Amino acid sequence: MNQPLAYVHPGAKIAKNVVIEPFTTIHNNVEIGEGSWIGSNVTIMEGARIGKNVNIFPGAVISAIPQDKKFNDEETITIIGDNTTIRECVTINRGTSDRMKTVIGKNCWIMAYCHIAHDCIIGDHCIFSNNSTLAGHITVGDHVVLAGMTAIQQFCMIGSHAFITGGSLVRKDVPPFVKAAREPLSYVGINSIGLRRRGFTTEKIREVQDIYRILYQKNYNNSQAVTIIEAEMEATPERDDILEFIKNSQRGIMKGYFSN
Repeated sequence: MNQPLAYVHPGAKIAKNVVIEPFTTIHNNVEIGEGSWIGSNVTIMEGARIGKNVNIFPGAVISAIPQDKKFNDEETITIIGDNTTIRECVTINRGTSDRMKTVIGKNCWIMAYCHIAHDCIIGDHCIFSNNSTLAGHITVGDHVVLAGMTAIQQFCMIGSHAFITGGSLVRKDVPPFVKAAREPLSYVGINSIGLRRRGFTTEKIREVQDIYRILYQKNYNNSQAVTIIEAEMEATPERDDILEFIKNSQRGIMKGYFSN
């Protein structure tokens, strides 16, 4: 850990077996867990809470103050979960008084040049491809994949197991288990390949498909579709996850591909 060409503030709490490469700067009020590797030319600023076995590649800036004019130097934090990899030149800002924290879950892979703004809450096992950009106050579930150059508007929600194609502009909430594509962003099917990879059975995938047929392919409005799904579909964790997401959506969910 003792790297003479890196600067580590005396107030930082660094586990003994953390590797810190040359020309990296670690500020006060930072914690880094066991087995983590911090590449050269990384800047880790106040409020960073980095877990175990995290890899951070050169040029990344972690826990800088928010790019938010309302920020008033609140004591906020950035949390990065165990086993997460953050590639070159990623920027992750700490929270504001809204949520007081920005969170990246465990086992995530954040590729080069991604930006994750203040007060974002990211689940576990997420993959964000190069140049994906998240504005503030975004909530992302587990096992979400963003293809390259995806841009998400502030306050949006992305449901677990969703896949969003490259170059997408996300202005509405994206429900769980779906694939999203086109402009404006639309439902184009469920993420069946991802679900199979994660152990979902054929029967479970069909159940999810049947739910989204009612929601997106039967010309019902959302309220009508929710009522029918609750009445006709057996209560399961997946069904309830979808219904809860729709009911909690503040921005409204994205359209189906038959919508004008």
